[in-house]
Amino acid sequence: MAESHPSNQEKSNRLRPVLLVLLALAGALVLFLGVTGTRVVGAAGESPTAKADVIVIFGAAQYAGHPSPVYKARLDHGYELFEDGMASMVITTGGAGLDPEFSEGGVGRDYLLRRGVPEKSLIAETQGSDTAQSAERVGNIMRVNGMHRCIAVSDAYHVFRIRALLEREGVEVEVAPRPESRPHSLWERFWAVMREATSYLFWKLGLT
Repeated sequence: MAESHPSNQEKSNRLRPVLLVLLALAGALVLFLGVTGTRVVGAAGESPTAKADVIVIFGAAQYAGHPSPVYKARLDHGYELFEDGMASMVITTGGAGLDPEFSEGGVGRDYLLRRGVPEKSLIAETQGSDTAQSAERVGNIMRVNGMHRCIAVSDAYHVFRIRALLEREGVEVEVAPRPESRPHSLWERFWAVMREATSYLFWKLGLT
């Protein structure tokens, strides 16, 4: 008896549900990234409206004990908020990375000390290896010190995800994007927003 082979029509009928599922998933992904990207851009334009218990400045690179230009700009913005009386405490964040001698959090604390912030007003978080770990450790520091509300300082397209991470720790958050931290070209801005939206998606899925 001759072996029966499925016709092209039968193969097409079998593939159609798979294609529909893939299209639905692709559509959902595009929708999620679009909505999240809009929220990222919205957060980038916010500024704090009320005083908080603490200003949290998220770390960036440091070079042999000196903050990188990006980190220095974040620290300067946090310093201005402190001088304006927006909070009486400052937390700087970031671990040592590849530098065994200096941590981002420690370098940030020392920089603000040199600018005149009192030592009693400074706390350095020095163990976080990424934004999520730093946010978790900041949450612990705030709980131990009876703090509930913070102003988070970082780059414009970074603060949306930072707020989500801190809110998971039970912290009330306002954001303070550092000035002039958006990329200059529209293309660079688009990719920066999509990168943050994708990082947020991975976090929501528990992949980071």
